[in-house]
Amino acid sequence: MSRWKPCLVALAAGLLICARARSAGEAGDSGVVVDKARRTITIDARIAPRKINDPRYKEIYPIEVIACWPFPRGQKAHETVVTIEIKPSVVHKALEELGLKAGVPAGGSEEAKARGPAVKIYLEIPGPGGESRRVLIERTLVDRKTLKPMPRVQWLFTGSVMKQPDPDKPGKVYGADLTGTLIGLFPVTDETVFQTNLTLKEEKYVKLETNKKLLPPEGTPVKLVLEVPAGK
Repeated sequence: MSRWKPCLVALAAGLLICARARSAGEAGDSGVVVDKARRTITIDARIAPRKINDPRYKEIYPIEVIACWPFPRGQKAHETVVTIEIKPSVVHKALEELGLKAGVPAGGSEEAKARGPAVKIYLEIPGPGGESRRVLIERTLVDRKTLKPMPRVQWLFTGSVMKQPDPDKPGKVYGADLTGTLIGLFPVTDETVFQTNLTLKEEKYVKLETNKKLLPPEGTPVKLVLEVPAGK
């Protein structure tokens, strides 16, 4: 055997591993870290712009979701706190790894309520010296008029409804992977992984804006942290 052959085999294997890693990232399963010991899921995110540079969006709309894909892929990109790049179904699978079972998203009527196990959601914000601090996601939002902080809510792992993207084909896909919505505040969509215990009734009165005193500038990389309580 040529003395170069083992090196070439190793190199080829290494290139194959790198290629697989890139493909996995493109498929949307990078940027998520599952810590089974701490029972957390950490997701790469960025502070979202509040004004979309598109003539269809003539104003700054109230926040209705916490995390979704950026514009133009994200259906709710004009009303989110942070943007993400991963597929929402990847987070669904990660939650199942931690022993959670999805509930049922709310949709349809004003009284409909989401069902599912509750988790805590945090935003990890970088500091000027490289350190980071973790804050409850509710602290990142305030009332648009009074600037009072958003009240505490329950964040429920509902899972997404399945959707048939092509009416001429029978196959269905995870609905949130079509819209890019990961966490919703109100049940304005059932194509999401998380909803709160709020209903559409509250959506008429609760108008929220990002907390500019707390959040870093738009585009800043941050971490979205989901914490699953023990015993769930």
